[in-house]
This record gives sequence, structure tokens and C-alpha cells, in this order.
Amino acid sequence: MLKQRILTALVLAPVALAGVFLLPPVGFSWFVALILMVAAWEWGALAGFSSQIGRAVSIGLAAVALWLAVQVDATVILIASLGWWVVALMLVKSYPDSARWIQTKIVRLAIMLAVLVPAFVGLNQLKVHPQGHLLIAYLFLVIWGADIGAYFAGKNFGRRKLAVRVSPGKTIEGFIGGMVTVTVLAIIGGLYLEMSFGNGLILLLASWVTGLISVLGDLLESMLKREAGIKDSSNLLPGHGGVLDRIDSLAAAVPVFSLACLVLGGAI
Repeated sequence: MLKQRILTALVLAPVALAGVFLLPPVGFSWFVALILMVAAWEWGALAGFSSQIGRAVSIGLAAVALWLAVQVDATVILIASLGWWVVALMLVKSYPDSARWIQTKIVRLAIMLAVLVPAFVGLNQLKVHPQGHLLIAYLFLVIWGADIGAYFAGKNFGRRKLAVRVSPGKTIEGFIGGMVTVTVLAIIGGLYLEMSFGNGLILLLASWVTGLISVLGDLLESMLKREAGIKDSSNLLPGHGGVLDRIDSLAAAVPVFSLACLVLGGAI
């Protein structure tokens, strides 16, 4: 399984980075939208649709929502996204008692939009930032670093469960390992960019918040998969499950990181 995960990651990472660095803003927007349409198709299973017609409903709804999103001020969507993730935290923390609130297909589709739309807006905002390529690449490194650090720390030192009712495999030790990795990346990033101490501290804090939200995104999908009775969102990616399984953390982290870049301006 680990070998499959590594081989798939070695293919996916260059494709993702090529999309970031080589595509113009419009092409990048379509690139991101295509990935999110695949994620929306997979979300159909999380919503409880067993037929392809139901999956098509998920794709169509997501497509319309992404089109409407570009007509709205990006800052409004990103700020609203913060409110959603507070709600998501409460749902995950109180699970399984919160299960009664996420039983219907309509609610689960609404959650899909609350996750995918701000991610789309946030990535597009980062792309047009003066340092957009660097910021997106750094964001990818933070998410990947948090995931890899958590995997190896949890595997070697994991004892205490982080959220046993939602995702029994995740441990507090793994979470700490992921955050330590994020800290190291932030320090390296600050030194590489020759940031002042103040700006470096801001980068570190933004990275910590981003890493924390990424964990919540992973837990949210785990909760929805548990409710839907499925292990993976699909089997499109060998060793990784589906596209949604790979972007759940990123989708949660993007709006927060993008909003931080907008608010803090030249500090990041």
C-alpha cells in the first residue's frame, strides 16, 4: 500500500505543480474546476446517491455553484468559509450525536458546496497574487508535510486516539508529528525568503492555522464516509482512494490560507 501511495504521489505532485506554474490564470481556473468536478462526482457517494444520475446531480450542482462564485466578491466567500469550518468543527467534535444533522442528501450536498466552492475561490485568488506561484507551492508543501509527518509519527509513536469516533486510525502523536513538520517548513520558508522576525512569525502562525484546518478537513470527510458506509470516496487513485481523499485537507486549508494572504498583504 505504501509503495502504491508513493508511486501515485510521484505522478500527481508534478501534475499539480505544473498546473500551478505553467498555466495562465484562466487555464488554472479550468484546471482546478475539472479536479473539483471529479471530487463532486465522488461526493455523490458521500451524499448517498447510488446511481450515476445522482452523481450527475452532484456535478451539475457544483458546476453551477462554481460559476456563480466567480460573480461574487472573493473575500465574502472566504470569510463565510471560516464560519462554515467552525460549524464543521462542532459537527466533528460532537459526532455521533451530530449525525442527525447530516442525514439528508440535501444537507450533504450543501456541505459539498461549503467545502469545494471556497477552495475554488481561494486557489484562484492565490494564483493572481504577485507571489501566487510561490504561495500555492508553499501551501501544497504544508499540506503534504502535515500529512506525511502525521503518517510516520502516528505509525511509529501513535498511542492516543485523536478522534476515535470519527477516524480511529488518527492519533494525537500523529497530529503532533504533522504540526512539527509544518513548523519546520515554515521556519525553512522564512529563512529562504529572508523574512524579518515579525513576518517570519506571521508565516509560522498562518502555517499552523492552515495545518490545523487541514486536519479538520480530513476528519470531516472521514465522518461523512462513515455515515455513508464507505471506506474511500472512489478507487481512481491507486493507494490513495479517490480524488476527494487527496484534496479534503487542501480544500479546507485553501480558503484560510488565501484569506490570510489577502488580509496580511505583504507580510506573507
